[in-house]
Amino acid sequence: MKEWISRCEADTEQAGAELAGMLSAPCTVCLYGPMGAGKTAFVRGMAAGLKIRDIVSSPTFTIVNEYPGNPELIHFDMYRLSSSEELFEIGWEDYLAREAILAVEWSENVEDIFDGSEVRVQIEKLSDTGRRITAEGGGQC
Repeated sequence: MKEWISRCEADTEQAGAELAGMLSAPCTVCLYGPMGAGKTAFVRGMAAGLKIRDIVSSPTFTIVNEYPGNPELIHFDMYRLSSSEELFEIGWEDYLAREAILAVEWSENVEDIFDGSEVRVQIEKLSDTGRRITAEGGGQC
């Protein structure tokens, strides 16, 4: 398990960059934390750590954003999904087959699709700006 204490959004992004440097594709990163915890900031950091220069934004309304790179980063937001069946309708299995890093916000909404080989990132709010970020698992990454 890896743990970071973040005092600000930049620290959260740095933690994401550090984690990205430890990963190899294909890999799924499940992100957990309340609204406003910094999940998208963490994914922005992952993109920076993967040397992706695109602007990373939350895919809340589009469900998925793809960022080309080597490896590619595919960013999901499951907040608006009511079941994992909806995820399969948009091609989840096709995304899994790609040599990519998948970052999944609101993973608890589709928990039944994961097999335990994913990296699980929990972001806990300590204060308005403080966060405890823990990462564990990742047998396939």
